[in-house]
Amino acid sequence: FKLIKPSRQHTGYQVTRTALYRGYSALLRPLLSTRLRSWIFLAIVMVLFSASIVLPSLRLVPLKLLPYDNKDEFQVVIDMPEGTTLERTQGVTAALSAYLREVPEVRDYTAFVGEPSPMDFNGLVRHYYLRRAAYTADIRVTLAKRQRRLQQSHAILLRIRRDLEAIAQTYNARIKLVEVPPGPPVISTVAVELYGSKATPYTALMQAAKDLEKRLQQEPFVVDVDTSVEDDQHKIIFVPDKEKAALSGIGTQDIARTIYLANHGLVAGFMQIPREANPLPVVLRLSHKIRSSPTALSTLRIKGRPGIMKIREKSGLRDAPQPIVTLAELGEIQWSLQDKAIHHKNLRPVVYVFAEGAGRSPAEIVLDVSSDMNNGSTNNQPLPLEGRTYLSPGGGMPWTLPGDVRAVWNGEGEWQITLRVFRDLGIAFGVALLGIFLVLRIQTGLSVITGIIMLAIPLSVIGIMPGFWLLNQLGERMVDGFSNPVLFTATAMIGMIALAGIVVRNSLILIEFIQISLREGQSLQEALLQAGAVRMRPIFLTAGTTLLGNMVITLDPIFNGLAWAIIFGITASTLFTLFVIPVLYSLVFANKPGHGLSPRRDIEA
Repeated sequence: FKLIKPSRQHTGYQVTRTALYRGYSALLRPLLSTRLRSWIFLAIVMVLFSASIVLPSLRLVPLKLLPYDNKDEFQVVIDMPEGTTLERTQGVTAALSAYLREVPEVRDYTAFVGEPSPMDFNGLVRHYYLRRAAYTADIRVTLAKRQRRLQQSHAILLRIRRDLEAIAQTYNARIKLVEVPPGPPVISTVAVELYGSKATPYTALMQAAKDLEKRLQQEPFVVDVDTSVEDDQHKIIFVPDKEKAALSGIGTQDIARTIYLANHGLVAGFMQIPREANPLPVVLRLSHKIRSSPTALSTLRIKGRPGIMKIREKSGLRDAPQPIVTLAELGEIQWSLQDKAIHHKNLRPVVYVFAEGAGRSPAEIVLDVSSDMNNGSTNNQPLPLEGRTYLSPGGGMPWTLPGDVRAVWNGEGEWQITLRVFRDLGIAFGVALLGIFLVLRIQTGLSVITGIIMLAIPLSVIGIMPGFWLLNQLGERMVDGFSNPVLFTATAMIGMIALAGIVVRNSLILIEFIQISLREGQSLQEALLQAGAVRMRPIFLTAGTTLLGNMVITLDPIFNGLAWAIIFGITASTLFTLFVIPVLYSLVFANKPGHGLSPRRDIEA
């Protein structure tokens, strides 16, 4: 109200008689009095700008592609060791479901054992539709509406993660808590690809993947670590003695049919049950206990063909009785390993290592683990997260790969998209700055004036980065030991780009009134003081309306970074513009004729 209330002066408005002018003059005049003070002030601003730029490098402002969304559903993906029976997979699924039933925010859930759940976009990218095995399961969980929850969905998952992992460990199971991604889905947040030379055996790649898996499991707050390497699966091979079998009139086809019947069974008929749409097959096969035991399978008896052998009697020869021979007499049982899948990408053999971050950004994980690779250090003491930066990354836990194995960190995971998006946004920011410069250059006619006007853009960084740091110091940012910070994301970067056009307008208006006052014959110092005092109200009103308009966006989990970037950026830029622009204008044009007035035209608003 004080900014817009009408003046009580009845003899004409004189800015020099206002309290706003007196206060502004008291702050700005000492900075303009000597060049030394002006340079000291600009040096202080430069130090603040440099400190703001360093904050992300010191990991005081966490960086990520997109923030976590507040969805009403998530997925628990369960992986048992290959070869686990369906019944045991059902057991761990039931135990996890029983825990989820007690979570207050959980509205309902659906478990799928041995078959995939209905596929969505995220499941399509992560190949969840291929999870058709007895050792796989997943649980689709629906949360209460966000209006009825105190925590967002990501915080809820952080809160229940340790309990679910403890239940899974008792069954020797691996679980992944999968959230609905806010942007384009990826196969995993951190996805490392391991390649070798043409002479590298695939077993070497698999062993390298296991080594990297162990290193990632040692990294703090790295969860859901997994590889594309399958577990060893034993298989039983029955090698028949064809000569013995032939003497009994038994062919290899008879042996194979008997073993198949014992293990896979035979559909003997169908049974119609009330309330069932389709008849249920009646399968004839041995019990699970018998068919799982090679010793029990060896006792199976097989009938031979009659007439193979003859018995000599007094009356002559007659057919011997139909032989019944046990399986153990017809060959031997050998143990072997199932062949493992060999993955390819671009026709090259590859092994994947996957991981997720709980309270840590992918950039931190990738740089810390990759920096420790082949660093030659003998220190195996992990460094605390507080002592790690992007300037000196590394976790203090060295690990190695064979010389012919190469790790690619930016292949399929979020890190690859992060690098590409921030690269493209940086290019877009540069193009936007170039466009603003060309427009202002045409309008002002002087490159120096254009540069002074555009100085308001980097001044916004003084507010943006410390603002995000301040947000992480306020409120509770830990959930069950996991960090849940406010992230500087791609949407915040978009806010910085949008802010460039907003803050330039304040500088442009300020320069315009400075030159108007100069053309009216005022001294340079008085023109600087009066221009700032006259345009302070419009500048503050413009900044205030921008702040109020973005306050509503801060409630959105995805675009709150954009809103906070604009709010903090325009606050700092508005305050510093009122002092930096006049001080720099005085330093540049104090001793020049015309004090920066263009001989051809004035700046048109």
